[in-house]
Amino acid sequence: MNAQEAQLHYPLGDILPPTGGALEVAPGVKWLRMTLPFALDHINLWLLRDELDGPDGKVRGWTVVDCCITQDESKAQWEQIFANELEGLPILRVIVTHMHPDHVGLAHWLCARWNAPLWISATDYNAARINSRGSSAFGGESAAAFFASHGLTDPQAMAQIKARASYYPGLVPEVPSRFHRMMDGQVIAIGGRNWTCISGYGHAPEHIALSCADVSLAPTGTAATTPEGRVAGLLISGDMILPRISTNISVYDIEPESNPLTLFLQSIDKFKALHPDTLTLPSHGKPFKGLHTRIAQLHEHHRDRLAEVMEACQASPCSGTDILPVMFKRKLDLHQTTFALGEAVAHLHTLWFEGKLRRLRGSDGIYRFHPA
Repeated sequence: MNAQEAQLHYPLGDILPPTGGALEVAPGVKWLRMTLPFALDHINLWLLRDELDGPDGKVRGWTVVDCCITQDESKAQWEQIFANELEGLPILRVIVTHMHPDHVGLAHWLCARWNAPLWISATDYNAARINSRGSSAFGGESAAAFFASHGLTDPQAMAQIKARASYYPGLVPEVPSRFHRMMDGQVIAIGGRNWTCISGYGHAPEHIALSCADVSLAPTGTAATTPEGRVAGLLISGDMILPRISTNISVYDIEPESNPLTLFLQSIDKFKALHPDTLTLPSHGKPFKGLHTRIAQLHEHHRDRLAEVMEACQASPCSGTDILPVMFKRKLDLHQTTFALGEAVAHLHTLWFEGKLRRLRGSDGIYRFHPA
């Protein structure tokens, strides 16, 4: 545990859900954990006990939040969940926080399997549909040209990025043909409890987190209210607030002059309206308390990175690739390098949009950032 993690509280300690099973973190809220074939080797998914109107009256079942990628191992884990954790009840709807493959990859399979509707923001639904059809910021000619313009010119890396055009469709081969739109401030009744949608930007086009302050959701064995008498509640934070790592914030070729880091930092401040004792259920890592502390840590982290980037550019004009060793001290493989380069450019763009840096493109076609 690092020093920042030590400032957070993990009510469940080191307990994790078993493979193919679940752990109840609050009444009617189950935590699932599935494996991923990446450096970030897992994703947390959530089952919420639900009840919807059917043709013959109320139908009891479950709402799923997020899905994992399309792979045989994930499907096998879901089959175990169906057998062990649904208590003989159906999945009634599938909520997806955002369009990244580990969140939406199996939505088509789950929705078809249970005849359940998909709930997602309109922006991320359309982004997922476009990317699943082969136009992807994660690879291909356009992505390679974008990375080259920010200094990644190694021929082997370029060839691999160009060949990775099918990266997203390989993990998200299909997206359901229809959806229910989720929007900021919308209240969704799930199992008789009200969950409020909180939009977030910078990490995904229109990420939706879910907050519930219902007293009946207090985790077993804890006080339902704070000393001030307020209900603390739960936050399914998706990727917007993670306890151990900072969320990837990247510029991509499809929006090459975006300013995602500023959008992200503005977005996480929206969670300050929630009680600091809210139990946060992240997509990666373990459920934790200390929401306001974590928000402050994320701001501090990015302030420090921005200061490092500014100092490097003052010493000598820098491309995004020049910034990689400034921001990332460990060795990176190509998969990690593309995400890291997107994040390096995001930090450069924040300083550029603030007027602290100016961007010039050299005769070699590479953007470099100079002090303004």
